[in-house]
Amino acid sequence: MASMTRAEQIVKIQELCFACVDLNLYLDNHPEDKNAVCLYNSLGQQFEQAVKSYEKKYGPLMNFGHSSSACPFQWVDDPWPWQREYYE
Repeated sequence: MASMTRAEQIVKIQELCFACVDLNLYLDNHPEDKNAVCLYNSLGQQFEQAVKSYEKKYGPLMNFGHSSSACPFQWVDDPWPWQREYYE
């Protein structure tokens, strides 16, 4: 992910997050599907690594204890993850 732009990284994080949520919903109804569990675990690890890589370069994506922050507190830095300028 190091060679990806900020926008590309955030899109990848969103894709991985969506896939994890989608698989979680599937596994709620098919908890014995070994292949789906393996895929869920793999995508979860990829998601975690993508978030760590992004946050190392750009700062936290989440607050309330989900992401650590350097001092001064980075959560208040612009742009916010949901702002359009974020992707430029």
